[in-house]
Amino acid sequence: MSLAAAASTSCRFLSPSTAARRRFLHHLLAAPAPPRPPQLRRCSPYHWMAQFWTEGSLEKNNALVEYLKQHGVVRTDKVAEVMETIDRALFVPEGFTPYIDSPMPIGYNATISAPHMHATCLELLKDHLQPGMHALDVGSGSGYLTACFAMMVGPEGRAVGIEHIPELVAASTENVERSAAAALLKDGSLSFHVSDGRLGWPDAAPYDAIHVGAAAPEIPRPLLEQLKPGGRMVIPVGTYSQDLQVIDKSADGSTSVRNDASVRYVPLTSRSAQLQDS
Repeated sequence: MSLAAAASTSCRFLSPSTAARRRFLHHLLAAPAPPRPPQLRRCSPYHWMAQFWTEGSLEKNNALVEYLKQHGVVRTDKVAEVMETIDRALFVPEGFTPYIDSPMPIGYNATISAPHMHATCLELLKDHLQPGMHALDVGSGSGYLTACFAMMVGPEGRAVGIEHIPELVAASTENVERSAAAALLKDGSLSFHVSDGRLGWPDAAPYDAIHVGAAAPEIPRPLLEQLKPGGRMVIPVGTYSQDLQVIDKSADGSTSVRNDASVRYVPLTSRSAQLQDS
């Protein structure tokens, strides 16, 4: 389906069938919780939140942010404010519980990351998301994190989301149109594009902040080239074993790399490879 065709029908994510929702929730509630980052090990199990938080509201979204603050994931007022402003429920497919700390499928073998991963990446990038700065979100998926970036850099900055699935670009655009970032999408400071994320988006480069929402076997060279001196990239790297890497580029163009945490992301791959099991 073309982008225009997707937009002319419905840009919203396809709602899962009742049976699919039941299968997903059964798996979510029955399976043991996956290993958590150290600061989250004392968090309540997923099903505790799922019992109550089944519909969207800003009050419940704020409660999720408070939950992440209590467990040391959201550490700054700046990150708390943007996560409270952008309601996660607008970016999660209908029929799923938006406020549990778990990734959610959004179709086309893609996911929206768990809230604690969004918070982690925002905390790592916050100093590179000042008003007027440029940010790139590779594999923008639902559009949630791109919207957060746009709110942080403001109308004088630029936030770009790139995604190689046209239907997801159409859906993320509709999601943002219903969010607090709608005005930034309208004025062009926030934009989404259909493109291979491994190639970046040179038109708005260089970027102060680059986030990659899928795991690459190695850091893509075009993304390093589009990172501004003084800028920072956060990217999961690896295949089966993955690390969330933080790359800082110095004024002379040299880079330093450190591992922040062990993670598990979907792979950063071609459109055809991503869709082959859809």
